[in-house]
Amino acid sequence: MGNLKSKHLEYRPQVKLEWNELLKGKTMKVLMLLSALAVAHAQFNNGRILEPPVPAQCVQRIIHERYSDNKGYYFSWRDPAKRGVEEDWLSARNFCRQRCMDLVSLETSDENEWVKARIVQDKIKYIWTSGRLCDFKGCNRPDLLPNEINGWFWTAELQKLAPTTNRQQNDWSEGGGIGKPQPDNRELQQGGAAEHCVAILNNFYNDGVHWHDVACHHRKPFVCEENDALLKYVRYTNPNLRV
Repeated sequence: MGNLKSKHLEYRPQVKLEWNELLKGKTMKVLMLLSALAVAHAQFNNGRILEPPVPAQCVQRIIHERYSDNKGYYFSWRDPAKRGVEEDWLSARNFCRQRCMDLVSLETSDENEWVKARIVQDKIKYIWTSGRLCDFKGCNRPDLLPNEINGWFWTAELQKLAPTTNRQQNDWSEGGGIGKPQPDNRELQQGGAAEHCVAILNNFYNDGVHWHDVACHHRKPFVCEENDALLKYVRYTNPNLRV
């Protein structure tokens, strides 16, 4: 694999985005309604939407491994039905969400290293995570500005990342396609699309296994992790199913 390097990270919890604060202390019925409302309004500029969970698929979701907290993970390249198949960021996220999962959110250094170890072990070039730049209505909040530094978050958990300038609190690569530390929005600088989604690249630029900002339309393998909110939603609305 060449010169693989790994940062020692000590993540600290960052601020949750406001939508998540609305859920605190509410009943499951309100959670259900808010979840449905969020899905209904999660439409992207190209008309595509963020899909809701599908109860039957949640029941049949594939778990390849469980992390130390017993949360289940799905690795697309280990599924015979998806082996060799790569998806853009939204398609990958919808695949996960339909199964009561979501793209992986790397909220601790241990989880980050655990996922990276499996990418290296299985010789996977890159994967999608749930990471994204806040680039929609409401992202002009003072605490999110400038967006390219303070506006990155794990969409699956609505968890804000540390500022990109705090290199001890993230795993952004120090290199990339133009030799600059990530995130660098390289593709936009070169006349292409903005790089608003977060992928893990496996020594792709001889820079180790680290996070990179990547244009969301690119296709990659992906990792899903079970999502507590989606599981609770489906269990509440389908009490007779064993999800």
